[in-house]
Amino acid sequence: MATSVNEFGATLRSWRDRLRPEEVGLPTDTNRRARGLRRQELAHLAGVSPDYLVQLEQGRANAPSPQVLAALARALRLTDAERAHLFQLAGQLVPGERHVHNTLPDSVRRLLAQLSSSPAAVYDVRWYPIAWNPLWATVIGDPLERPERERNMVWRHFTGLPTKIVRTLDEQHEFETSIVADLRSSSGRYPDDQHLAQLITDLRQASPRFHSLWETRRVGVYEQECKTIAHPETGLLHLDCDILTTHRTDLRVIVLSPPPGSESATALDTLGVACSDKPPVITGP
Repeated sequence: MATSVNEFGATLRSWRDRLRPEEVGLPTDTNRRARGLRRQELAHLAGVSPDYLVQLEQGRANAPSPQVLAALARALRLTDAERAHLFQLAGQLVPGERHVHNTLPDSVRRLLAQLSSSPAAVYDVRWYPIAWNPLWATVIGDPLERPERERNMVWRHFTGLPTKIVRTLDEQHEFETSIVADLRSSSGRYPDDQHLAQLITDLRQASPRFHSLWETRRVGVYEQECKTIAHPETGLLHLDCDILTTHRTDLRVIVLSPPPGSESATALDTLGVACSDKPPVITGP
């Protein structure tokens, strides 16, 4: 805790030192010894007392409110990335990150189109699919053939809906622990998202196993897995599952890939022939 507090104070001092008085409409004094703003000047601009600012910089005040942080960010002329970093150093949720994103950025659209030879999909933090390529639908199943709630990855697993994914008991335990910890992490990051809160409530009521794992309060990230998929045409596919998280929007790009030269690679190439000319499906805005 002390390290993060000291880092907060050191960062605040560094940003205060770099800001020139004329940038915030203050007169330039040739006799100034301070490289940037004086503490009294920043305190005035942010609407806090100079003594409180001293406490923040020295690590003697370690719980600034979101209102104080927002005022300091405005006074220091911080960029969006710096503002977010300031809130994170103070242990506060970053404003503007309280609602789940389901809009697909152009960069992710292009990436999905370029991944035509690998099954790939994009999920939001609630684990609803918002886009996928044709090979994903062929290998995993077409999400559009299911009701909306049944498209959700967590709901499908914990309510026992049919799946092509085959797991051993150990693999199932690892997946369940990881995906529930991921969902709890998202619930902390997006506390105001009613759809996420409702999904969690419904899962706790529908699945004793989910409820039990949720009560452990474990926080984590679901980011990779080795999947075995029982495909009706090619038999078992052994695929690496890598999950990439997009910056700012927290969208999850899932890519399945076989070991090079494996039977699964050959089978995937065969399945991909019929998908080569089809565009990705995008359900989000």
